[in-house]
Amino acid sequence: MNKYAGKWYEIARIPNNYQNNCVSNATATYILREDGDIDVINRCKEEDGEIDEAEGIAQISDTVSNAKLKVSFVSILGFHFFWGDYWIIGLGENYEFAVVGHPTRKYGWILSRTPVFSEEKLGEAFQILKDNGYDPKDFKMTIH
Repeated sequence: MNKYAGKWYEIARIPNNYQNNCVSNATATYILREDGDIDVINRCKEEDGEIDEAEGIAQISDTVSNAKLKVSFVSILGFHFFWGDYWIIGLGENYEFAVVGHPTRKYGWILSRTPVFSEEKLGEAFQILKDNGYDPKDFKMTIH
């Protein structure tokens, strides 16, 4: 998880309700905590130019691979509710990109350490998606 922590730029995503207001510059930042949990900060620019920010928490649900997390952005009095699956289904050789999915394939993201993503890396990410039962045509490219 140390290699995964840090800031990621969203390159593409399957459109979803909770990101409907995001028109550009979507990022996700993962910060490892001493208790083993991970702080998650998602940001994006809305159509009116405002920055939308969502703070959540992630927990590792598969400690063998560390590739399956559960994430919650709903907190009441410090208790988190409505956990969602977040599966890291592919990584670039040097953690320069990540492909994230969900067991239902209803959600998916391609993330990169930089906002610029080469056609070669996009091809690799799309192949990972295909290998995991996704249709890359379901993904919308993110503007940076």
